[in-house]
Amino acid sequence: MPTTTARIFNFSAGPAVLPVEVLEEAQQNLLSYPGVGMSILEMSHRSKTFDDIIQGCEADMRALANIPSNYKVLFLQGGASLQFSMVPMNLLPAGGSADYIITGAWSQKAAKEAKRVGAVKVAASTESENFTRVPKQNELKLDPNAAFVHMTSNNTIFGTEWQYLPDVGTVPLVSDTSSDMFSGPIDVANHALIYAGAQKNLAPAGVTIVIIREDMLQRSPASLPTMLNYTVHAENQSLYNTPPVFAIYIMRLVMTWLQKQGGLAAIDKVNRRKADKLYAEIDRTGYYRGHAQKDSRSRMNVTFRLSSEELEKKFAKEATTAGLDGLKGHRSVGGMRASIYNGFPESGIDALVDFMKEFERRNG
Repeated sequence: MPTTTARIFNFSAGPAVLPVEVLEEAQQNLLSYPGVGMSILEMSHRSKTFDDIIQGCEADMRALANIPSNYKVLFLQGGASLQFSMVPMNLLPAGGSADYIITGAWSQKAAKEAKRVGAVKVAASTESENFTRVPKQNELKLDPNAAFVHMTSNNTIFGTEWQYLPDVGTVPLVSDTSSDMFSGPIDVANHALIYAGAQKNLAPAGVTIVIIREDMLQRSPASLPTMLNYTVHAENQSLYNTPPVFAIYIMRLVMTWLQKQGGLAAIDKVNRRKADKLYAEIDRTGYYRGHAQKDSRSRMNVTFRLSSEELEKKFAKEATTAGLDGLKGHRSVGGMRASIYNGFPESGIDALVDFMKEFERRNG
């Protein structure tokens, strides 16, 4: 089987591209972590070395996102999909109901799982428009007595992203930020709980971050299975069982990398610049058509179509040959999808734009 060590431009929606600097440091220290004499893959999660890693990672996250002291940071497993169940199991009391804002496939799945636990009300949905946008504030039909309001901040499949934080009054706001976590500033204090699978912007697959306000922990029923109880994980500092050690180690390196970039405000500027370049090419002649409405466009997942499925297949095939991989869109939308997370280099955007221009010249 042929092999290559040259890096291509990886537009995959996830697991996604990581900063080269992070990969190089992990490679350098993989065989023997400095001062320890063994690999991070072999290290006890109870060791002082790993304790320094996980505590350092949390400290960096708190500094980057200005996480208030009355919030716990949990390093869990099971991906965001497990949080679809854990959130209502912990926060939705018997006889209560929760509001869900439906903006794509993942929020639909979250609502489906919540219905297994208790009552769910759809506060808004853009499904009838094939999820080309997120709802406006005046479209939200919120229950002031809801146990919580759930939203998905960025929608990987449809390429939409909330450009504002919805006003939910005094009801706790829960947000699935899996695909735009730490891609820019985040208003933690206006959330009750934030969760994110790490494999887009933060780390390899295997670790899930939950940032939860301490008063929410009081809702966790003692009858819950131990591993599904937020309070248990908070009390044990995410070490009730063996955590995903290697993924947390990589996340620590990514946090350091983000600090070197200048923090979340700085990376936001880079991400907007990258996305703007790509959207400008999509809009330039009309040869390419963006899926998302302009006021809901995602900085992380750029979705677009061509005039026929035949052209789209040709585009994807030729792009892959040109070293631009992972551009085929999800079957729900079709067309193309360029996922351009924090670690995606701007040179890859330039390469894609050049390819799009040349493809249009030859096929337009």
